[in-house]
Amino acid sequence: MNHTPDMNDTPAYDVAVIGGGPAGMMAAITAAQAGAKVVLLEKNHNLGKKLLITGGGRCNVTNNKPNVREMLSQYKTEGKFLFSTFMQHGVAESMQWFESRDVPLKEENEGRLFPVTESAQTIRDVLADEIQKLGIEVRTHLQVNTLHREQSEFNIVCKNNQVIMARTCILATGGTARPETGSTGEGLQWLAKLGHTVVENSFALVPITLSTQWTKNLSGITLPECKVTVLADGKKYTTAKGKILFTHVGLTGPTILNLSKTIGELLSYGPVTIQLDVFPGVDSAKMNELMKTTLTNNINKKVRNSLSELLPTAVIKELLMQCGIDPDTQGNAVTKTERVRLIEYMKAVPLSVSGLLGKNKAVASAGGVLLKEIDFRTMESTIVPQLYLTGDVLNINRPSGGYSLQLCWSTGVVAGEHAANSAINKPNEA
Repeated sequence: MNHTPDMNDTPAYDVAVIGGGPAGMMAAITAAQAGAKVVLLEKNHNLGKKLLITGGGRCNVTNNKPNVREMLSQYKTEGKFLFSTFMQHGVAESMQWFESRDVPLKEENEGRLFPVTESAQTIRDVLADEIQKLGIEVRTHLQVNTLHREQSEFNIVCKNNQVIMARTCILATGGTARPETGSTGEGLQWLAKLGHTVVENSFALVPITLSTQWTKNLSGITLPECKVTVLADGKKYTTAKGKILFTHVGLTGPTILNLSKTIGELLSYGPVTIQLDVFPGVDSAKMNELMKTTLTNNINKKVRNSLSELLPTAVIKELLMQCGIDPDTQGNAVTKTERVRLIEYMKAVPLSVSGLLGKNKAVASAGGVLLKEIDFRTMESTIVPQLYLTGDVLNINRPSGGYSLQLCWSTGVVAGEHAANSAINKPNEA
C-alpha cells in the first residue's frame, strides 16, 4: 500500500489529501468511493498515529446523540456553522459506517461510544483496510513543505523538491496538540500564507497542574463521580460533574479536560482555585448520617479503613490528614466536631491550580481557520477555490466525549465527497 517517493514522480490526481489522521483517512475513502483518483500523504511512517492514543487507547469514536441539533449544542457557538455538514453526515451515519464494517460500538457514561474491542487499533485498521480495498495511493513518511494553487491545480511541494499535482486538495493536518504524533501546525501556516485568517492555537482539552502537594500521593486514583467548582478572585465561575483522575502533577479525566480551557483563560488574569465535592448530590445532613452509620458499623476499625467503604482508602487517609484527624484513630474515637469538619472539607476540597500541561499532553487544540472563511455545505475554502478543510484545522472548541472524532468523520466525509465531485465534474475549471 505504501510507495517510496520518487523525485521525478509528479502524477496528477483528482484529490490529494494531506494528513493521514481520522479526518484525512475518512476524506480519502469518501473521495475514492465517489470515483476520484486519490493520493493520501502522511509524514509519519504509518497512518492514524494520533488516532491510536485517543480515548486512552480505546478510541472514543463518537457520542450517542444522533439528533443533529442536540449534538451540535455541545459545540457551543461554533455548532451553528456545522449544521449543513452534520446533516450530510452526523452521528447516525458514523455509527452505521463502522457497524456495517463489523466494528460494533458500545455506549458508556455520558453517551460515549467505543468499539466493543476497546482498542483504537480496531478503528485505525478498519479505515486502513478500506483505503487498501479502494486502491488509494498512500505515501507515508513524506513531509509536505509548501502548498500552492496554480491555475486549476494544486502543486504540493514535498521534501527533496518532489511535486505532487492534484485538481483539488483536502487539508487534514490537524492542530498543534500532541506534536509527537505529527500535529505540529504547519497546515495552519500554509493556510495563513494562502490568505486565510488563522486564530492563534491554544489547548482546549488538557490536564491541569496543581501547586497543592498532598494530591501527589493519590497519583493514578480515580474518583468516578465528583463535582468540580472553578473559582477566581473568590468568585465561582463554573462547575462540572463527572470522573476525575489524580496524576503526579495534578488532575485529568473528562471533567477536568472540559474545564481546562476556562481554567487557562482565568489563569491569565490571576490565581485560580478549584473545589472538589467528592460526594455530589449528597447534602451535609445526609453525609453526616452516612458517616455516623459507617463508623458505628465499623466501631473497632481504624477510621481510614472504616471510611474506605465511602472512598478509596488512600483518598480517605489524605482527607483525614488535611482535617487534622489521625487516620489510625479508632472509629469510635472520632468526635462530632472532627466528623463535621471532615464532612465540610469533603464537600469543598480546596486545590490551587498552577497551570495547564500544554500541547504535549493536550487531547485537542483550540484555534485554527476562522469559520466564516469556510463553506460548511462542502467544507471548501471561500478564500482558495477547490481547497477543503477538515478536523482540527478548524477553529472549533468541543468537549471530550467523542466530539473531536465526530468532527473529523463529518468534515472528512463532506470534504471528500465534494472535492471528488468538483475534480471529476469540473476538471478544467479554475
